Amino acid sequence: MQPHAHRPRTDRPDDPRISVVVPALNEARNLTRVLPELPEVHQVVLVDGGSVDGTVAAGREAMPEIEVVTQVRRGKGNALAAGFARVTGDVVVMFDADGSADPAEIPRFVDALRAGADFAKGSRFCAGGGSADITPVRRAGNQFLNAVTNRAFGTAFSDLCYGYNAFWADQLPVLDLPDPDVPGPASGKMLWGDGFEIETVINCRFAAARVAITEVPSVERLRIFGESNLHAVSDGLRVLRTVRTEHRRSRARAVPPPVGAAARRHVSIAS
Repeated sequence: MQPHAHRPRTDRPDDPRISVVVPALNEARNLTRVLPELPEVHQVVLVDGGSVDGTVAAGREAMPEIEVVTQVRRGKGNALAAGFARVTGDVVVMFDADGSADPAEIPRFVDALRAGADFAKGSRFCAGGGSADITPVRRAGNQFLNAVTNRAFGTAFSDLCYGYNAFWADQLPVLDLPDPDVPGPASGKMLWGDGFEIETVINCRFAAARVAITEVPSVERLRIFGESNLHAVSDGLRVLRTVRTEHRRSRARAVPPPVGAAARRHVSIAS
């Protein structure tokens, strides 16, 4: 991929206000460590998924000015959508509560957006990135899913399965996520986009819309407390289904994926 050369839009601020959205479910112990590490930003939105360990109280104790949202439905996707709906800043940062995301990297994402990207995609596998938590099986699975997605959408992602991302708030309509305030079906079935497929949905929808995407090197840290809910095989199959579903969606909406090597340069690497 070529170094990014996106032209900044003149209608966006040079010094954007940053809103950090933090979905959390029973992450009280981690929040007491993570929130104080955040740089000074315009807004931090904590979205609670019904925690029973004092997550909200821990968040408010660590950061008294934090804004708290309680999910109407369930799932990480619904949590992010609920947080996005409360954003008042110019830039949205997706930030996990478990300690795996390094708060010191936020300026790196913002710099990529200020340089002209619409979507700054975190990557553990581009130059400068890394992970303290990746396994050989997950790495191989990620490479396979990258190849499938890049072929379907004409992109050049190096790390599809990573949730540390940022984008301009004016791009929220592109995502077209389910209304977070509408109660879920009586059957208990989750709405599309409400679950862990959300990060792949976001990547695919930005790719289908052909917005300017820059990959930002990021180093994934170990979760501080607790255990990850990630399951390599089942989650990998879910991502694969998500890519296929989103590809069909993009074709049905008559948004053809870019083709050819030149088109692939709409995903670039931050210098």
